[in-house]
Amino acid sequence: MDRLRGWPVTLTEGPVGLRPLRLRDVRVWRESRLRNANWLRPWEPSNPETPLFKTGLGPYISMAGTLRREARQGLALPWVVTYEGAFAGQLTVGAIVWGSARSAQIGYWVDGALAGRGITPTAVAMAVDHCFFTTGLHRVEANIRPENHASRRVVEKLGFREEGVRRRHLHIDGAWRDHICYALTVEDAPRGLLVRWRRAREAAAHGGTPHEEV
Repeated sequence: MDRLRGWPVTLTEGPVGLRPLRLRDVRVWRESRLRNANWLRPWEPSNPETPLFKTGLGPYISMAGTLRREARQGLALPWVVTYEGAFAGQLTVGAIVWGSARSAQIGYWVDGALAGRGITPTAVAMAVDHCFFTTGLHRVEANIRPENHASRRVVEKLGFREEGVRRRHLHIDGAWRDHICYALTVEDAPRGLLVRWRRAREAAAHGGTPHEEV
């Protein structure tokens, strides 16, 4: 596939937004990464042949260039997460496989100073809905370290199912780490994840339990 349907695109839900990653995000990205180094380090993919957190601009420029090229090739959707219009983190749908699979993996991080405001599940819900109903994917996976309870809660809130442990799946924080595979297919959320997430938040605000979709 040469180009993704519906890309580039900016998505919004209340104060939370997703917009395409830009090369000129380099300085705000670097500042956020340095400030959040301890917050992100235990969960960040690392290269076993290179140091962990570099402080220069080169790693961002290389990463952004690769992701933007993959987006043009139909292999990734690289977004910046925004909150009230300001840079808040990053969300990437990558490892897209077409043909009979139509699957992808999703990864994300948000500034620790903004944790607890519902930004991440809102961003994930928008991204997955776009993947299912515009891009045409059938399955989205999230592979998360068992110890990363905050990230696991994000996908569990949205109804991702746990599909088992992938042993030594990724090199994280200097070693090969196990990951729990969570996944959704489009049949699991026929009305979309944003609808599900809005209902869950409304129910929580009123002390109730959201009704399951029928």
